Amino acid sequence: MSRPLPDLVIDQISASRNRLGKVKALVGLDGFVDTIIHVVGRRDSARSYTRMGQMSEFGRLIGAAAGLSANFEFVTKMVKLGGNGPIMANALASQGPRVTYIGNLGWPALHPVFHDLAKRAKVISIAEPGYTDAIEFEDGKLMCGKHESLQDVNWATLIKHVPEERLIAMFQESSLIVLVNWTMLPFAGAIWAKIQTRVAPKLTGEKRWLFIDLADPAKRTREDIAAALNAISRFQKYFRVILGLNLQEGRQIGAILGLPECDGSEAKVAALAGRIRERLAIDTVVIHPTAFAAAANATGCSCVAGPYTEKPKITTGAGDHFNAGFCTGRLLGCDLAESLQMGVATSGYYVRKARSPSLDELVRFLKSL
Repeated sequence: MSRPLPDLVIDQISASRNRLGKVKALVGLDGFVDTIIHVVGRRDSARSYTRMGQMSEFGRLIGAAAGLSANFEFVTKMVKLGGNGPIMANALASQGPRVTYIGNLGWPALHPVFHDLAKRAKVISIAEPGYTDAIEFEDGKLMCGKHESLQDVNWATLIKHVPEERLIAMFQESSLIVLVNWTMLPFAGAIWAKIQTRVAPKLTGEKRWLFIDLADPAKRTREDIAAALNAISRFQKYFRVILGLNLQEGRQIGAILGLPECDGSEAKVAALAGRIRERLAIDTVVIHPTAFAAAANATGCSCVAGPYTEKPKITTGAGDHFNAGFCTGRLLGCDLAESLQMGVATSGYYVRKARSPSLDELVRFLKSL
């Protein structure tokens, strides 16, 4: 009888954790200050209220106020580091790799929400952060962003703070490169092009892992998204490319590539991952809906159920924690299924505890599964 998947992952962690502490990861390039907000459904007293649980209720009340007006009370639950990159970097650093983060974390001084990240990782800030109000419900969240400072995340600013030769050296010494939040970074495509022409050709040795997360590209044009997908394909010449998607993103990419619609079932999501991987000709595609995750590489497809909870403490950043866990699995030498298990466990711990797990905490959580 085969052993349970969580036990196999625990074995991989035990065998390779010392080596993991010597592995370097380079992550970038965004940075946000996230304010986690609840909407008051009913105010019971000066200090007590009932949270509005369903996004549909919020939408219904907004719709009913059209042509009139409405009054909503927001309660700030937390102010924390945000952005796909900082959240993923923080989660990676908590699990052992030596992380360097480049992004807009505050200039000339680091914004206080990133001070803890700076204790876990080496951080290089190149501009002021963006700001996001994350209005959370039990069934989803609304991300309301203020993005003016993201225009400063460009090649010229990057090279001003990290000279090109130093950047090449940082890529050379890293086993994992992470480039996320293409959607919100208006000059991400131009930075990718510079990496492909000025950095990647100078790298030597085995191909490094390159993890890419587009981050909800719905607001970008089909032409822009298609160009980004072509760029992702070109990265495969120099890297072992992993494209990470949530279910909605997977459907969006599938539609642009002319692939069959996906109904969200495990089999169809796994098949969609496989088809996207084939069309882009990259190493791996990962799709992570809420209740499970699926991935495809040259060996085939795999699907792993997640430790779903109906009452999460936090949902903003859950996908970034999945991505961090999956990438840690790759760095540990886990196979596709084991890496998926690392991803869903890391995300499952985070939404329950509202913090990133260490490897020891992750092992205890895996044992509970």
